[in-house]
Amino acid sequence: MFFTASVHASPDLSGGIWFNYQYQQNNPQHENSWGVIDSEALVLYVDGDVEDTPWTYSAEARFGPGSFTDPDNNSTGDQFGLHKAWLAYQIEDGAKITLGKSQVPFAWKTANFWPGDIFLAGYGDQMDVGVKASQTLDSGLHYDAALYLADDWSTSTDTMDDNRHWGSQSTYRKVQTFVGNLSYTFSDVHTLGISAQKGGLQEMISGEGDISGDHQAAALYYVASAGPLSAKASVISTERNLPDEYADLTIENTRYAGELGYSSGNWFFYADLTYATPNTEGNNSDTIRAFAPGFSYDYGPGWFYLEYLTQDGYIDRDGQALEGNFDALYATLDFYF
Repeated sequence: MFFTASVHASPDLSGGIWFNYQYQQNNPQHENSWGVIDSEALVLYVDGDVEDTPWTYSAEARFGPGSFTDPDNNSTGDQFGLHKAWLAYQIEDGAKITLGKSQVPFAWKTANFWPGDIFLAGYGDQMDVGVKASQTLDSGLHYDAALYLADDWSTSTDTMDDNRHWGSQSTYRKVQTFVGNLSYTFSDVHTLGISAQKGGLQEMISGEGDISGDHQAAALYYVASAGPLSAKASVISTERNLPDEYADLTIENTRYAGELGYSSGNWFFYADLTYATPNTEGNNSDTIRAFAPGFSYDYGPGWFYLEYLTQDGYIDRDGQALEGNFDALYATLDFYF
């Protein structure tokens, strides 16, 4: 009998801590206490590869109130979870195949920390569970093709980070979503791309779990980077046909987003601006706007962020663009080890 042993490179193990100060305008409690320091979190990372093989892997676990998760709708029922966990195989001269919970390849993500995706909501920083193929060609063409069984582990409706935009444990969840992304980079500066996704909505009301709703979205986007300057822009069209067991309603809206950035040494200054125009029958809200300027400073072991968010609307769990004012100042500190 013969035994063979494979050599595994030691994984990179690291961790981090972050916490946040926030001051919400028109919040009596914040006004009386001069704001609040909360949203603390411990974050653990595992990254590595199997030596002399095409396999790589990556995982991120978060613990604490600042995990950007929803205990009422996530897979753990508490303030912790796996933000990502994937295993990838690089085909020689071909695509990289990623299996597990990984980034949904749809347009671009905002650079800010605490304000988050604002009106990219539901189509920004999404980590879903499934399989993805990605490849960048010498010509500058890049493609992604993916199938996500669900937007989180088990029957969770919480993807972490960009959460509370795809139903709930008591209404419906996103399932069986096909995603395609195609982009072209030219002059090593400009990238033009188009993304699309289409999938089902599984009702969580009757106990049968019928796929009686559906969703689809398409995005046209642009990304540029030249020296210290960066810019992003996108237009996203969304449609969501809610499950009959929940509501006989088709929700449509158009999102517009732009971002400008400037880096100087350890400083990075940025501003995110998003709009959402409701096209849903019966929704009388005007076009809503969210603006989030801020900066980050790399002080060595981590970053310090100072950001402001002002918005006159919000995106709810069903993807509806609705009116409502909110203004807040955020100061965030993190460090890594």
